[in-house]
Amino acid sequence: MNNVALVTGAARGLGEIIARKLHKEGFRIAITGTSAESVQPIADSLDPSGETVWAGALDIRRKSDFEAVLDALAEKWGGTDVLVNNAGRSKVAPLLEITPEDFSDNVEINLKGTFLGCQVFAPHFRDRGYGRIINIHSLAGHNGGTATGAHYAASKGGVSTLTKVFAREFASSGVTVNAVSPGPLELPVVYETVDHDKLDSIKASIPVGRFGDAEFVADTVALLASPGASSVTGACWDINGGIYMR
Repeated sequence: MNNVALVTGAARGLGEIIARKLHKEGFRIAITGTSAESVQPIADSLDPSGETVWAGALDIRRKSDFEAVLDALAEKWGGTDVLVNNAGRSKVAPLLEITPEDFSDNVEINLKGTFLGCQVFAPHFRDRGYGRIINIHSLAGHNGGTATGAHYAASKGGVSTLTKVFAREFASSGVTVNAVSPGPLELPVVYETVDHDKLDSIKASIPVGRFGDAEFVADTVALLASPGASSVTGACWDINGGIYMR
């Protein structure tokens, strides 16, 4: 184990918070965004020397991009131990106004991107005899979404199924695959994507009466990324304030 973790979509928001948490926990961190420039300031703030942080571009819709990052981390640090499939796109649109192109775009980013990350890194982990994959799911994937579009909800629903499929396939190889499913979080992206007149009603619908803490989500990811989480696989950990209970 090299204590190396890749976090996709880490230019801001939850991805950045997860990357910072894992780095604090002692991981060497690879952070990716749509461009290297988008994540380089975060890398510099974590470690200006670049010894424990690597920043790069990754289009999660392209398998070759995942393969290139895998190769780069093998060259820099000898391999990767943890993959956090965080990159995604949240979009709000009325059901009957979602275009075929918008639907395909959401599925390609949120679902295909997760699939490709798992498909490229799971065999690498298997060959090394150890690995942790954590997929960032969403409450919308469970309840169909109340503040997001159907295309987003459908794509995230598929993430939970992919998590189980990969978990089953690689369970005997020392590789665990799990998902974390947050509800609305106290993050700028929530306020940017949801109509302001809906925010109060959404908060009122949460049994605990408040949006979730992104730092706690990062803590949960770090727990699932640890060696001690060897008996947890195929799970989806809900962090939604009680909106969805099962």
